Amino acid sequence: MGKNLKGKEIGTGLSQRTDGKYSARFTDKFGKRHEKYFKTLPEARNWLAEAKYADTHENIFIATETTVDEFFEFWIENIVGDLAPNTLRNYKERYMANIRPVIGRMTLANVKPMHCKKVLILMESAGYAGATVRQTYITMGTILKSAKENDLILKHPMDGVRFTKPLRATDDIRFLNREEQKLFLETAKPSHNYNQYALILETGLRTGELVGLTWDDIDWKTKNLTVSKTLEFRYANKIWRAGPPKTQQSYRTIPLTDKAYKILKELWDNRESRKESPLLLTTLEYMDRRTGLKSKILMRDLVFINYRTGEPTKNSSYDTHLYKLCDKAGIPRISMHSLRHTYATRAIESGMQPKILQKLLGHSSIKTTMDRYVHATNESLTQAVRQFESENIF
Repeated sequence: MGKNLKGKEIGTGLSQRTDGKYSARFTDKFGKRHEKYFKTLPEARNWLAEAKYADTHENIFIATETTVDEFFEFWIENIVGDLAPNTLRNYKERYMANIRPVIGRMTLANVKPMHCKKVLILMESAGYAGATVRQTYITMGTILKSAKENDLILKHPMDGVRFTKPLRATDDIRFLNREEQKLFLETAKPSHNYNQYALILETGLRTGELVGLTWDDIDWKTKNLTVSKTLEFRYANKIWRAGPPKTQQSYRTIPLTDKAYKILKELWDNRESRKESPLLLTTLEYMDRRTGLKSKILMRDLVFINYRTGEPTKNSSYDTHLYKLCDKAGIPRISMHSLRHTYATRAIESGMQPKILQKLLGHSSIKTTMDRYVHATNESLTQAVRQFESENIF
């Protein structure tokens, strides 16, 4: 029975050192001895109890001194390194800005639900938007779940931790109603980006998917468009970076509408007359998430090239141009992603089944499709009520 510095018994396998720290010792069933030191007695007791439980239940026990910072660096490079660039960037931003200051220096084994909850509480008190807090919640949970799956910790510290701050209401997510869409397209018609905007409204592509679209993604015979990669400009490094689609489900084939086919066919027929920068001779490599093999993209094969620079148009430049067009059209400002929202809304209004729309948008969950991208416009609500009224026999 171990004792503290005052001579009080504190339990088998536990003792207090002269420097005030508590020692916890444990010998597993294979005869291997494990020992760790803690600042407080409860921490030492918790570690010892978890170690004995793991040994009794034949779990793999690893007496790790790995900190959250150390595991994050390994995790981001080796476990989730094949995710889409935007996803990795979001993970890194939320970790560095919000998670690391609270638990980064802690060992994984010492992270408890109260520490995870503190991360969220500090963000809420600092006035972070609900969507940002939720993104941090997801990032932290994903990291610590991976640590558990790799037997570095016995329990998931996020178990029991709930995210309560409300997200932005779906009504606040901008999309165009039918009248606004018509006015927007009329205003955008003379612009050099009209084809890009119109194509998203016909296909629901993400911006990175649109920028990374190459001619071999289009099957002229079947009139299909295949999404197999993305392209974005990394402002921090001032380079173009190719990558796989956002998720495994984002690999998809989209049947082209007549309007979408016409847009692409005209671009194909006039491709030789466009301005081309020396940058287009560049070949970029990226990892194909489906095969695990490297794939290549020749920049000269890109469908959309900026008419002035002869290079791809940077992702953010589209949004800047959209704001100007919206101001000119006299409608509220929208982003490129708002056009994707609009596509989804028009699809549902036309009677498309949500499950079909899920596949076309490249979502892994039908809930994502319904919660984030499908909106009931005032016109559709009125039409639905009138239809109900006309068919009500009572």
